[in-house]
Amino acid sequence: MGIEDFGGGQSQSDVLVVTTNDVPGYRVDKVIGEVFGLTVRSRHVGSQIGAGLKSLIGGELKGLTKTLVETRNQAMERLVEQARARGANAVLMFRFDVTEAADVGTEVCAYGTAVVISPR
Repeated sequence: MGIEDFGGGQSQSDVLVVTTNDVPGYRVDKVIGEVFGLTVRSRHVGSQIGAGLKSLIGGELKGLTKTLVETRNQAMERLVEQARARGANAVLMFRFDVTEAADVGTEVCAYGTAVVISPR
């Protein structure tokens, strides 16, 4: 994976996702409400063993990093799908929440407020 693979984010979408409370040059016409994108990924034995060995000598756990990037992207895609299905063309105040799920995986929740915006 190159550095461009670690950024995540959107590639051309009809639903704009921002971490801000508003979008400069646009007004909020309608607040639809909170939307989520949730996924839980388990770790496979190979990555656990590799991570354990790597932790002895230090350095990045590239396998786990790749899995987390893929998981975050999937959660964001699900958030966008839900926003689109509810009639939104933007999601404001976008955030991620990451937690351990019963010591068997990682739960990633993407969330924000679905809205309809239009140019001023």
